[in-house]
Amino acid sequence: MVEECWGKSLSSKPIEAGIWTVNSLGRLGNQMGQYATLYALAKLNGYQAYIHPEMHSALSPVFKITLPVISAEVFRKIQWRNVYLHDWMSEDYRHIQGKYVQLTGYPCSYTFYHHIRQEILKQFTFHDHIKEEANHYLQLLRGERQNVTYVGVHVRRGDYVRVMPKIWKGVVADKSYLEKAMGYFRKKYLNPIFVVTSNGMEWCKKNINASRGDVYFAGDGKEASPGRDFALLTHCNHTIMTIGTFGIWAAYLAGGEAVYLANYTLPDSPFLKVFKPSAAFLPEWIGIPANLSPLLPK
Repeated sequence: MVEECWGKSLSSKPIEAGIWTVNSLGRLGNQMGQYATLYALAKLNGYQAYIHPEMHSALSPVFKITLPVISAEVFRKIQWRNVYLHDWMSEDYRHIQGKYVQLTGYPCSYTFYHHIRQEILKQFTFHDHIKEEANHYLQLLRGERQNVTYVGVHVRRGDYVRVMPKIWKGVVADKSYLEKAMGYFRKKYLNPIFVVTSNGMEWCKKNINASRGDVYFAGDGKEASPGRDFALLTHCNHTIMTIGTFGIWAAYLAGGEAVYLANYTLPDSPFLKVFKPSAAFLPEWIGIPANLSPLLPK
């Protein structure tokens, strides 16, 4: 079926039955959110889902995804009904009309797909060589220690350092938040190992205390291989996230305890019009409030 969808020989049968797809925007976390939402909503509405070649290129090197790919030629021939999705599930999304629908936006909320969690986790099964590499790295960190607990730490910085205060009236995670989050796991588990991934690794090395010998900085800090960093996070037992879909997905796939940065925008932030925290963070996840004082008048 996948071969048919790529080429000119896409048969008339799937076309007549209807085709649903989704825009392919952003990096790994956004692409995963769009894929999972398409998978769930197409199934809910009784249509076959297809993904763009761009999405296939972004996700298939990392995961064993199964949705077929629609060729650019076939895509151009179809008159699509574009349906914009806000970032949480609504009742009307259960009754979307149209055989040829392209979902648009940046959906990344468990409320779309949590009812079929096991199916979504299966879609995001890592290729064997990626899984083996991640597990080998974690075993090296463990050394001779027994009964260790791996905690993946994702520190999102990069453009967010500027964008959050300037545009969204928000903050990124600071040193204090990370100390509190790591303190939670240190109190609860005897031998925690913290695996830090970030696109701001120099900041992390300066602001995360590694003197205890339980903190390890992974990768080169440049997001050169987000799939590798992501695999490390998801093969840990638990997760500390900051902001962004990359960390949310890492926690969702890891499946253990998750600590997240809560209330990281001012109450009048325009970000809250497009992002609903209760639809992003699972109820059982643990929120630690952000320090908003840098945003307040001196």
